[in-house]
Amino acid sequence: MHSQSADYPLIQLEQKQLNARASFVGNDILVTKRPNLSCEYTQFQSYFHDCMEMYAKAEEVTAYLDAHPEWFHRCAYPMEVEPIGENGYALVIGRFGSFGYKLEPKIGLELLPQKDGVYRIRTIPIPDYVPQNYEVDFQASQTFVEVPAEEYFQEHNIDYEQLPPVITRVEWTLDLTVFLCFPKFIRKFPQSLIQTTGDRLLNQIVRNISRRLTYKVQQDFHDRRGLPLPKIRH
Repeated sequence: MHSQSADYPLIQLEQKQLNARASFVGNDILVTKRPNLSCEYTQFQSYFHDCMEMYAKAEEVTAYLDAHPEWFHRCAYPMEVEPIGENGYALVIGRFGSFGYKLEPKIGLELLPQKDGVYRIRTIPIPDYVPQNYEVDFQASQTFVEVPAEEYFQEHNIDYEQLPPVITRVEWTLDLTVFLCFPKFIRKFPQSLIQTTGDRLLNQIVRNISRRLTYKVQQDFHDRRGLPLPKIRH
């Protein structure tokens, strides 16, 4: 699958690209040494949470998620995707560049089978690939809450007569850490500009992988069952 991702400027952050429904909690910057890397890395970390509604019982939703080889490639598009083993994927999330500094992050993600009603996604190594000047630690989890349809749709002023008796809220969290090794000319910039650079990359990872993939999974699930797509709340 070919990526249609564009080049993104690294030195500007546009917070409006993130939907107001979701939220970041905590945003830390730390200059540190990575034990197995030769250069000085700057660490950026954020915590992100969101949810989506699925017009079906939790059992049907989890069965769909378990069959991720059937939908992951089409829902991840236009990101470039390569399978890794049974439950893993390598994704190219976009190209970034500014002032001669270019970066095209590629990360490996494993969709772990559910355990005690919780799905987890974690970073895994990509075979025969060594990231240059960056590392990404992506740790996500999903839980499921069934809500009576009548209660939910009355609250949201939606006609529920033709829909299932319950809906499932998929609530997920993401703990995201990015390590960036900037060239010397970037490190000469003010710390606030370096912070903005890292924040820009964090936001792009969240937007491309979590928000976009979540919406397309939601769309794919409902389209294939002839169900209306739940409204996105802003």
